[in-house]
Amino acid sequence: MSQAEGVNVQRRRVLIASTAAIGAAGVAAVATPFVRSWYPSAKAEAAGAAVTQDIGAIEDGQMIVVKYRGKPIYVVKRTEDMVAGLESVTPLLSDPESDASLQPEYCKNPTRSIEPTILVVEGVCTHLGCAPNYRPDVGAVDLGGNDWYGGFFCPCHGSKYDLAGRVYSGVPAPLNLPVPEYGMDGTILTVGEA
Repeated sequence: MSQAEGVNVQRRRVLIASTAAIGAAGVAAVATPFVRSWYPSAKAEAAGAAVTQDIGAIEDGQMIVVKYRGKPIYVVKRTEDMVAGLESVTPLLSDPESDASLQPEYCKNPTRSIEPTILVVEGVCTHLGCAPNYRPDVGAVDLGGNDWYGGFFCPCHGSKYDLAGRVYSGVPAPLNLPVPEYGMDGTILTVGEA
């Protein structure tokens, strides 16, 4: 190129700007999936997220199951008779004060709950992780007759829990059913945060 021809500075600037823009778009296209791989997956985020459930429609004595972190959470609306029967079963329990069992401090009481009529426990047997059946029928002959005030029965190995999730003495399960962190706002139950 000779001096006489000169350099088209405007054209040079357009080419440099275009090349830079295309390069930046290419870097962004490559970097975006890489940066997104650092974020937890939607499944992982959902596994740790709190779960809410409106329990206003649960009838007295009824149980529903809510899923939280892959575990069944049993929610029982206890009747006044069920709550009154908790004291009667105390001598038959392995850990009636829940000293060795898992529950938040606000649930260290005879009902193991925030509200006496609402029980919230993990539905996982503390023996081998089976799912106990809800057996609210008082005096069930196959579960001890006069010593059965209602509760949960694990048919796999015969573990029994009362209506506060406290384990009976002399059964394979060593601990009471765990109580997860939860909170109540009217009829809205939130499992996973207090």
